[in-house]
Amino acid sequence: MGILEIYRALAFGGYGNFNFTRSAFLKHAKNFKEEDLQYDMTGKNCIVTGANSGIGFATAEALASRGANIVIVCRNKEKGEKALTEITSKTGNSSIHLELCDMSSVKQVKELASRFSSSQQPLHVLVNNAGLLENEHRVTAEGLELNFAVNVAGVYTITESLLPALQKAAPEARVITVSSGGMYVSSIESDLQFDKGKFDGATQYSRNKRLQVALNEKWVDLYGHRGIGFYTMHPGWSDTPGVERSLPNFRKFYEKNLRTPEEGADTVVWLAMQPNDKLKSGAFYFDRAEVTKHLPGFGTSYPPQKVDAILSQIRLLCGFSEDHTKN
Repeated sequence: MGILEIYRALAFGGYGNFNFTRSAFLKHAKNFKEEDLQYDMTGKNCIVTGANSGIGFATAEALASRGANIVIVCRNKEKGEKALTEITSKTGNSSIHLELCDMSSVKQVKELASRFSSSQQPLHVLVNNAGLLENEHRVTAEGLELNFAVNVAGVYTITESLLPALQKAAPEARVITVSSGGMYVSSIESDLQFDKGKFDGATQYSRNKRLQVALNEKWVDLYGHRGIGFYTMHPGWSDTPGVERSLPNFRKFYEKNLRTPEEGADTVVWLAMQPNDKLKSGAFYFDRAEVTKHLPGFGTSYPPQKVDAILSQIRLLCGFSEDHTKN
């Protein structure tokens, strides 16, 4: 580990201790406006990926409780059906639908988008929540490194494929991508599938999450004129099944000061309800406020040309043509 990496790790740890814990959320929440979440979402169509547990489940439940029509996207049928039953029971909202889809499969994601698009319904809110931190190097049947497949290829594919449905809900359509504070320790990398050097799941995850932020900025450039808002957010350090599975030592150390899934989902729900003209498309949000995308001295900034080159790689890997953005 080089000097810059050591500095990033130490500085990020201190920054996170001060900002990302549950105690920090409770402090920040004192400035939240209760009326911001008093919003009737009846008739609004929402898709939430990775909704069987954690932040995705909490997001779907919160939106359903306000009357929205929800499509929960889950990989596991049994867990998905359990989540569907629980959300319906808790909210009394019968307009909850389950879609089974492995977000690591570009083919399945495209099929999911096609099924929704065939209904001709507008899509008001797409929440890209499904994420993965896999510590072992694994490759999908489509030849993609597994973390990249879920965190980048899946997010890119579902967003691009659902653009026509989102445009039908303009000017209040929005895409909300759940990133991570881990992105602060990485810049974007052209080695998308971690082919160089010894594989490290946490490093790949932070690269993926940084790339989500860069993609969000690019989507604004490409599609912002279509009446769609694009937002990334950081949920803070939350106690979710994903954290328990992938970061057991981290969870054990912070277990008394991790946010609940509902607290982690708070800004997602807030972003889903605010008028687009009160938000900044392309911005990064945390605890209901726009925050910086780069920490001082971390050296994580990047030129637009590098994003364009990486985007071309992603398009190719996901089977999109170079000129599909003009359609």
